[in-house]
Amino acid sequence: MNASRQKTVMSTDKQSQFDSLLPAEPLNRRGFIVTALGAGFALAVQPTAAQSPIKTGTEGLTAGEVKVPVSDGEMIAYRAMPAEAKAAPVVLVVSEIFGVHEYIADVCRRLAKQGYLAIAPELFARYGDPRKIANIPDILTNIVARTPDAGVMADLDACAAWAAKNGGDPARLAITGFCWGGRITWLYAAHNPRLTAAVAWYGRLDGEINERTPKYPLDLAAQIKAPVLGLYGGKDQGIPLDDVESMRDALKKSGNKSQIHIYPDAPHAFHADYRPSYRKDAAEDGWQRMLDWLRQNGV
Repeated sequence: MNASRQKTVMSTDKQSQFDSLLPAEPLNRRGFIVTALGAGFALAVQPTAAQSPIKTGTEGLTAGEVKVPVSDGEMIAYRAMPAEAKAAPVVLVVSEIFGVHEYIADVCRRLAKQGYLAIAPELFARYGDPRKIANIPDILTNIVARTPDAGVMADLDACAAWAAKNGGDPARLAITGFCWGGRITWLYAAHNPRLTAAVAWYGRLDGEINERTPKYPLDLAAQIKAPVLGLYGGKDQGIPLDDVESMRDALKKSGNKSQIHIYPDAPHAFHADYRPSYRKDAAEDGWQRMLDWLRQNGV
């Protein structure tokens, strides 16, 4: 971590106010709020008439909802893979704050068309369904802020284990994620020593810490075990370029072969083809870079 960088920690009063919003961990083991994914886009980010989101069919694929055993029950996930695959490389797909809605399911199908077993777990399932909430601040406060990093890491481990038993090759395991999922991708690359490669799309690299988000990628650069490709927009108003450059420097100092690519004119969420932020050239280039990165690193 950059020695000159000072981590912002929530004050005691602010932490107490934050914690008062949160239920016992997780929901006193009462089970999952979300038990089915449904269809369509999240209410908070419905495509406009001017948008034409990519729609990938299921021909030649096995695709749909699955249930993954985890420590406190079964977690719902979307899985897509080549039909009758025996040992397909695995990609864990981590959503934005909107959960596993149509965009994330389509990303899984796109990856399956390339030969991967792609699985996107509904990591917010214990705390609520972000797809059914129209207000982004409510999603952040009532669901995302309640979801602890440690639990997410355990759930992703469970998905990797499930995939290994259901047509996936445990020796070829990757992860990719978008926005919130981009940060999680960096964290998982530091968490799982069996991970082969990772691609993080515009995930936050620094921020306020609390008991549920105790570290950020900048804190963990020296601990990252798998090569990560970070894809960032030069005009992202939520992720300072100083953070991106600091992460690049920290990775270089650690000797990690991870790389970061910046699209100078791209905003945040430039891959999200159902949102006004979509930038076709950057999205398509990033997608190809992702596929090349996975293949070059053994996935």
